Amino acid sequence: MPTTEALQPRELDVRPMLRAGQEPFQAIMDAVSALLPGQPLRLIAPFRPVPLYSVMANRGFAASDRALEGGDWEVLFSPVEVAENEEGLAIGSSPSAVFWGDPVVELDLCDLPPPEPMVRILEALEGMQAGDVLFALLGREPVFLFPELAKRQHEWAGNFDAAGTTYRLLVRHGGGKGH
Repeated sequence: MPTTEALQPRELDVRPMLRAGQEPFQAIMDAVSALLPGQPLRLIAPFRPVPLYSVMANRGFAASDRALEGGDWEVLFSPVEVAENEEGLAIGSSPSAVFWGDPVVELDLCDLPPPEPMVRILEALEGMQAGDVLFALLGREPVFLFPELAKRQHEWAGNFDAAGTTYRLLVRHGGGKGH
């Protein structure tokens, strides 16, 4: 079995499907299902497929994208190590967030390049008390932050705004110490 570092991304160009009027979502999911453990997927599309980012994050993939000539986009979906609880279930967005108090810290990190938003969120959490809530606006879904939050026993809930351009994140300090 090849190591994760040695695995070349599987490439899927959905531009021909879209030009033909076909919906590429099932082809993308089929490509994801065919990936080897640890293998990334390189997707080529005629637009930045932002709604796909959260679908892929829920499947354990981080997205990094770049514009190509002619208005096309290349997105590399790379597998992320997901934290698990004792039952082996992925730790994710907390359904109890609706009951959390008002945020004591609010951060607008939309214009910062990675990993700066993650660093600032973790630094802010260091100065907070158990049960305190942090609210952050981000330019992308912070998939690499989620395992760190779980490791530090913090809960989180997040989603994209209606336009799909800003990720809204709530983090409740769980009382765990930073690592």
